[in-house]
Amino acid sequence: MVDVGAKPVTERDAVAEGTLRMQRSTLRALEAGRTPKGDALVVARIAAIQAAKRTSDLIPLCHPLPLSRIDVEVAIDPLLPGIRVNARVSVSARTGVEMEALTAVSVALLTAYDMLKAVDRGMTIGDVRLLEKRGGRSGHWKATAPPAEVTTPDE
Repeated sequence: MVDVGAKPVTERDAVAEGTLRMQRSTLRALEAGRTPKGDALVVARIAAIQAAKRTSDLIPLCHPLPLSRIDVEVAIDPLLPGIRVNARVSVSARTGVEMEALTAVSVALLTAYDMLKAVDRGMTIGDVRLLEKRGGRSGHWKATAPPAEVTTPDE
């Protein structure tokens, strides 16, 4: 684990995103609320929040952090077709929250997959990436290019 004891406590913020691509028929079932395990969007959001809080338990060598904010959006994106997850995590600490934001997104996508797999086992989790981070010695960083486009067959 990296020693961050001498670093100053600063406000830090990170934003990550990812996607779950699925067949159009799966997306229609999700939109209509006709999925066997319930509302995948709501459960995925809750799972993301829990995952951000438990990142240091899941990822070796991550510092446990007293998170001050976790905002998660799990939204239907008909252009994928599928869902897009966006997480913003904030903290006042000596180290950043990039891993917490990425873990939140990853667990949300895995949860949605689990809840929808009875309808569509061919879904694809992808495009998980850091969009932006603020704070700390390196300051502000923002991703410049969108992820490569991947197409999913229509049913």
